[in-house]
Amino acid sequence: MTLLAPGPSPAAVPGAAAPSGGAVEALLSAIDVQLRRQVRIAPDPAETIALDRDALSIVYVIDGAVHTRCGDKPLSLAQGDALLTPGRVPMSVKTDPGTRILVSTLTLVPHARHIADALPDVALVRDFAHHEPAAAALASQAGLDMTTLPVDPSAIQEASRDGDAVVCRMMANTVLVSVIRAWAAHGCAPAGWPARTSDPFLERVIEAIHAAPGNDWSVEGLASVGAMSRTVFAERFRAAFGVSPASYVTEVRIRAAQDRLVLGCLVSEISRDLGYSSDEGFSRAFRRRTGQTPTAWREARTA
Repeated sequence: MTLLAPGPSPAAVPGAAAPSGGAVEALLSAIDVQLRRQVRIAPDPAETIALDRDALSIVYVIDGAVHTRCGDKPLSLAQGDALLTPGRVPMSVKTDPGTRILVSTLTLVPHARHIADALPDVALVRDFAHHEPAAAALASQAGLDMTTLPVDPSAIQEASRDGDAVVCRMMANTVLVSVIRAWAAHGCAPAGWPARTSDPFLERVIEAIHAAPGNDWSVEGLASVGAMSRTVFAERFRAAFGVSPASYVTEVRIRAAQDRLVLGCLVSEISRDLGYSSDEGFSRAFRRRTGQTPTAWREARTA
C-alpha cells in the first residue's frame, strides 16, 4: 500500500505502528455519506475521467489498469487496487483497454465532514481485494453498470426497486469504511493517526471525551486529564480546535446521539447515557446543533 499526500497532508512513516483501535473505530463509526453517483464503467482508453472536487471519490479497479498522477508523480493501479481522494486537489484517471472500474462520488453528511480533514490528499490501497475481500466483492457489483445499460432509458426506471437509493448508499458507505480501514491497518497511516493535533496532552483529552461522552466533563476535569491548569488548557484547546472544550463535548455528544437515534434507541435512554439531566435539556442541545428535535431528525433521516 502507498500513501501519497502532497502539500500539508500527513506523510506516511515507514514501519509506523498501526494506530490505536479505539481512535480508528471512533472515526470509522462516524462515517456517513450521501451518494452523488456510483457507476461501473469501461472507459475508452483515450478518455480522461476527472474526479469531482470537494467530494470524496473512490476508484476501484475491477479489471485492467488505471493511470493517474499525484502532483508530478505518475501512479498506476492494477486489478484489485483502490484509490481514495477527499477532493482537495484536482485528480483525473485514464485506463488501459478492457479496463472496468467503479467510481463512487460521495459527500460526507454534516456531522461527519471532519473526517475528510483526517485523510491525505490521495490514499492508494494496493491489493484492496486481498485485504478486504468482502468489500471488494461489493465494490465490483455496486452502482449502476454503465457497460450494460439498456438502450431504452425507461427500462432503467422499470428495473429499479423501492429502497435502491438506501441500499446503494449503504454499500458506498461500507466500501468507504473498508478502504480507510485497509489504508490505516497496513502501515499506510502516519504515526498517531487519526491524531487531531500534534499536542499529545490534548490528544489524551480528546480520546477521553470520545471514549466516554456521557461523563460529567468540566473544564477542570478535562484539564486534569491533560495534566494542565484550567487556564492553560482552555487556551491551548481553543487554539487547536477553534472552539471551547464545552462546545467540543457537546458536538461529540450530538454525533453519538445521532448514531443511536439511527439505531432506534429511545430519546430518554440516549439523554441519560450522554449525561443530560433531562430529556428537555438534551432536546434543546440537539435542536441548537441540528435545527431539529431528536424525534424530528430521526423521522427525517428514516424518510
